[in-house]
Amino acid sequence: MITKAIIPVAGWGTRRLPITKVIEKSMLPVGNRPLVDYSVQDLIQAGVTDIYMVISDVEPCQVKAFYRDNIALNKYLEERGKTDRMALAKTLPDNVNVHYIVQDPSGKYGTAVPIAMVVKEYKIEEPVLVFMGDDFIWNPGGESAAESLKKALQSDEESVTLGVEIAREEVEKYGVFSVDAEGKLVEVVEKPKVNEAPSNLINVSKYIMSPKLLAEIVKYVDENDFGPTEQEYVVTDPIDTYIRKGGTMRVASTSGQYLDGGTVEGWVQANNVVCGGGDS
Repeated sequence: MITKAIIPVAGWGTRRLPITKVIEKSMLPVGNRPLVDYSVQDLIQAGVTDIYMVISDVEPCQVKAFYRDNIALNKYLEERGKTDRMALAKTLPDNVNVHYIVQDPSGKYGTAVPIAMVVKEYKIEEPVLVFMGDDFIWNPGGESAAESLKKALQSDEESVTLGVEIAREEVEKYGVFSVDAEGKLVEVVEKPKVNEAPSNLINVSKYIMSPKLLAEIVKYVDENDFGPTEQEYVVTDPIDTYIRKGGTMRVASTSGQYLDGGTVEGWVQANNVVCGGGDS
């Protein structure tokens, strides 16, 4: 059973300035909850009990504040007879722990870096779920994204990624999956032209990563020095290496809707959908 998950939430959220000067991007509200909490609750629903969040070196950290008990608030609710609100104020079950690791903003950056940091710091040698902190799959009453990934996993030696079907004319904005007849990932083609895209199945950065893939990510980050502006340490690079070396990454499907809060347009759409004003 997979009980560990990594969620990167560090960074300045520059695409969402100026609001991210004062609100961490992962804490932007969607409905009545912060953006990252949709992934957190998804993972908890799938049996995750240890969540490793990679955060920025800022104080006060809004993510940490949200996931710890607010003693003063609890006391206020109790004194005012509003105990029915206590459950809403409790954001984590008692059996779930969140572990925090700080990412240096002046160091290496990109989607591979926080994963490598957690694996090294906590000496993780088992399959883990990896979700990014600024998007989620909306599927109320249905199977969660984490459950879809776990269902597709056939062995602890394999990895899984989640694919979402979109209109083919939109593929130029995404990493697009090339998948073989057995449902295994061949490669991720970044932002292809419409007529060159291998499919209309896009990468939404939701994974189960095997120990071998995690080791490949650590190696990629440790053994490359791209400099401060030359290249991001993108996780699809070590994933491609892992596949070329014979590793298996299956592609899971979802009946849910992919919502991305990383842009203003995506965030507005997410709120419309969650609050009942858009597609569901």
